[in-house]
Amino acid sequence: MDRDQAAKIQEHLLEAARALDRADEAVFDLDKEARRTFAKPLSNVVRDLHVELLGLIYDRFPDLRPPSNEIPTISSTLVWEDVRLPPSVTEADIDGIIFANLKPQWRKTALIVGNAWKQCDGLSWPIESEVLGARIQALADADRIEHQGDLRYWRHSEVRLKP
Repeated sequence: MDRDQAAKIQEHLLEAARALDRADEAVFDLDKEARRTFAKPLSNVVRDLHVELLGLIYDRFPDLRPPSNEIPTISSTLVWEDVRLPPSVTEADIDGIIFANLKPQWRKTALIVGNAWKQCDGLSWPIESEVLGARIQALADADRIEHQGDLRYWRHSEVRLKP
C-alpha cells in the first residue's frame, strides 16, 4: 500500500466513523434495554475502526494522522496496590495478557489496555480497564516494560516490550 492508497482508505474509514457516530446518537434515543443491547457491540466496532484499522494506516504513514485537538485527560488514577483481583484471576494471568499485547514497537497505552480488556472480557474475567492500566504502570515502575509519557494518560503515553 502506498501513501495515496492509504489516504483513500483513511477517507472511507473516517466516513464510516462519522456514520457510526450517527448510529450511536440514534441508539442513545432507545429505551434502556435496547441501549444495553447495542452499546457494547457498537463501542467494539468504533474501537476497532479507530485503533486497529486507522492505527494500521497511522503506523505506516504517521503524517496522515490528524492533529489532535484533544486536551489530555487522566484515564485512571488507580494504583496496583489498591487493586483486589477476583479469586479466579491472578497477577500472572493479567501480566500474561498484557505481555501478549505488547510489541517491540511503541504502542499507545490505550491500545494495550483496550485489547487486554477485550481479552479479559472474552475469558469472562470481571476485570475493569482501570485495573489493566494500574498493572501496566506497575510493570513500568518495576522496569519490566518501557514507557514514554505519563501512563495515567492512556491516549498520550506509549509502552513497549524491553529490547
